[in-house]
Amino acid sequence: MSIVTQLQKSVIESLSSLYNQSFTEKDFQINQTKPEFEGDYTVVLFSLVKSLKLSPDTIGNSLGEHLTSNFSDTFTKFNIIKGFLNLTVADNYWTSLLQKNYTSASYGKKESNGKRVMVEYSSPNTNKPLHLGHLRNNFLGWSVAEILKANGYDVVKSCIVNDRGIHICKSMIAWQLFANGATPESTGIKGDHLVGDYYVMFENELKKQASELKSNEAAGDFSHYSTQEESKAKELNAICDKLKSEDANKNNEKIIKVNDEINDIRRGATEIMKAAKQMLFDWEDGKPEVIELWKKMNGWVYAGFDITYKAIGSDFDKTYYESNTYLLGKDIVQQGLDKKVFFKKEDGSIWIDLTAEGLDEKLVQRKDGTSVYITQDIGLALQKYEEYNIDYNIYVIGNEQNYHMKVLQLICQKLGIPNAENIYHLSYGMVELTTGKMKSREGTVVDADDIVEEMITTSQQHTEELGKVKDFTPEELKELYNTLGLGAMKFYLLRVDPKKTMVFNPQESIDFHGFTGPFIQYTHARIKSILRKNTIDHGQWTKDHGPLLQLEKELIVSLEQYPTTIEDACKEYNPSVIANYLFNLAKTFNSFYTEHSIANAESDDKKQLRLQLSVMVSNVLKSGMELLGIKVPERM
Repeated sequence: MSIVTQLQKSVIESLSSLYNQSFTEKDFQINQTKPEFEGDYTVVLFSLVKSLKLSPDTIGNSLGEHLTSNFSDTFTKFNIIKGFLNLTVADNYWTSLLQKNYTSASYGKKESNGKRVMVEYSSPNTNKPLHLGHLRNNFLGWSVAEILKANGYDVVKSCIVNDRGIHICKSMIAWQLFANGATPESTGIKGDHLVGDYYVMFENELKKQASELKSNEAAGDFSHYSTQEESKAKELNAICDKLKSEDANKNNEKIIKVNDEINDIRRGATEIMKAAKQMLFDWEDGKPEVIELWKKMNGWVYAGFDITYKAIGSDFDKTYYESNTYLLGKDIVQQGLDKKVFFKKEDGSIWIDLTAEGLDEKLVQRKDGTSVYITQDIGLALQKYEEYNIDYNIYVIGNEQNYHMKVLQLICQKLGIPNAENIYHLSYGMVELTTGKMKSREGTVVDADDIVEEMITTSQQHTEELGKVKDFTPEELKELYNTLGLGAMKFYLLRVDPKKTMVFNPQESIDFHGFTGPFIQYTHARIKSILRKNTIDHGQWTKDHGPLLQLEKELIVSLEQYPTTIEDACKEYNPSVIANYLFNLAKTFNSFYTEHSIANAESDDKKQLRLQLSVMVSNVLKSGMELLGIKVPERM
């Protein structure tokens, strides 16, 4: 039980005894006492004034007297400042907590609660390598899974691979056109990078062909268009010309929209796009040579993904493939029709009306009977439940899918899919570089492998500048640079609230003195160095260390909050809660170490107290960083 929970219970008991009324924790507020006032925790009294018809100071004096008299082992004294009751917690409470937990590697973690959660993350496409955005997704999903485990949940980490569709067909067509049989082995290029290169080649060729069609249009040549495409293109061009003639500046947004529609028609009319679409049809028809090429190129990508996942420490208990799941949901659509959850339009397409929920009508099956993404997701949500009997289903997906995920949960609830109310979209903001946004089609995306390599190189440069690794072997240095580089990147990407869009700055992330992973890693290594040089007497606990000094108490107070921090991070699905806590703990320890000697403490008892504090801080730093997927070195 945390000190705040104990205080809440004690305040409720005291108020009930004093005023013969029932109270709950909602009737008052508890905060940490501000640094400028004496005390550890503050009870805010103003919300009690109306019901008790007494002044805040009167309530505070009675409550303070009762708490320090009846709970004297915990609360030693109090003071009142303008309606705030400030309570001082007994030193013995803090030192007892330290004695009980300082060697525990599992401090703060809970026993099994019998609940099972699936966390789905990564979800890559097989037409390109993982990129910087995938790194935030993977680090976030993996960390949330570990935080859930620490709170007693049985966790299944899953990934859905988008291995079918027009995107992979584009890479396949470009490979046929330009590769001359090239393979990862023949080129020395990692498989996912090789396939990604051909996706970019496809887009470049598509732009080229679309530009040629635009020139043909200007000359009145629409021979590459179908009759319907020609008619639509001429209609849109006429609209565009009219908007420009009326007022080009005023109609700028409309002109851009019309031009986008024209460009879509041009792209669709190119020979290369027609070939990609035909390949998709052939894949769905099971054409052997297309399936064979699809398997081969996806195999290259999977092998590349595996290397990246291993390098960044990401793993999955279950991997789903869209090629296996895209037909899911068709039976559910029929059930939805039977239940009148869905309705059929005159053209045979099937929809759901969500206007009552503030949304709109949503297509769940095309008129030709083929499924759409939402249909597949409904089917997969049911399959997950049937396969793992999950209580909670968490999707780590970017915020551009907020609408889709809201629709998915609503449909699952209306269909009565088990635990649909516990579908949760962990929506996160995009990650950008200081150089700006990334674009897959233009080949400007920063590959995950490249950024990982850059981070390891940067960590090497920074570490060598400090000149403290001369006694490391080459193997130890390699491991250290890897630990620091990956740690810096993970911490930087996780220290920001997931909901926020962020900018990643590699140089800033590796700073040994800022709000960074290496700062915490360095603090841990510093503590380990102290502990190697000093002997702890684990066999005896003494109370002859004198009163706790301010920074000693601040450290134990911070350590006491670790279990609550893990719990809060779980409730919010937010690893940044832990990242911020660890930074503040490391900062407090460094202030403590600067102010107070450990090896030359005032007494041996005081030295033992500070060594035990150091042990517990190092354990909590290691434990918290592990929840973020970050290793902490023993020395650096």
